[in-house]
Amino acid sequence: MAAVASIYARAFADVVFDQHLDANRAIAGLRGLAQNFSDSTDLRRVWENPAVPAEQKRGLLDAIVRREGIDVQVRNLVAVLIDHRRVQFLARIVEQLEKELNARLGFAEAQISSARELGEAEKRSLETEIAKVTGKKIRPQYQLDASLLGGAVVRVGSTIYDGSVKGQLEKIREAISS
Repeated sequence: MAAVASIYARAFADVVFDQHLDANRAIAGLRGLAQNFSDSTDLRRVWENPAVPAEQKRGLLDAIVRREGIDVQVRNLVAVLIDHRRVQFLARIVEQLEKELNARLGFAEAQISSARELGEAEKRSLETEIAKVTGKKIRPQYQLDASLLGGAVVRVGSTIYDGSVKGQLEKIREAISS
């Protein structure tokens, strides 16, 4: 069902660009609705139940949208998902939308693992180097991994840049054993 998520994500990305919406705000609104849907068994029961009239489902959606201050275009996307009985794909659509918007805006998600907490200057320097290598603006996600011993490992898409002490030791071990 990745195709379903991809179709809706691409269509909504078109809306974001055509109507000059704030992409971050749209993503935040969708994430919030997806989180509400995921966290609330009652909400899932109502939105997924074919016996509940569409007007009631949309009324509940409208109440959430008003409370959270979510854009009307985001509301309309979720209403379409509800009407077409595809609301269960909301979380996957949000993931696909983030990827689609990042690609269109020239961003790359970078997952950066380091042995210790990096300072702000180190983060900026690392992000600048990654941007040079990839040719894209970077949206970094940092995490700690003590097993690296030192340095960092960066994953951008399916490419891994291993600058860790652990990775260097692995290379030395392989060179010695061959």
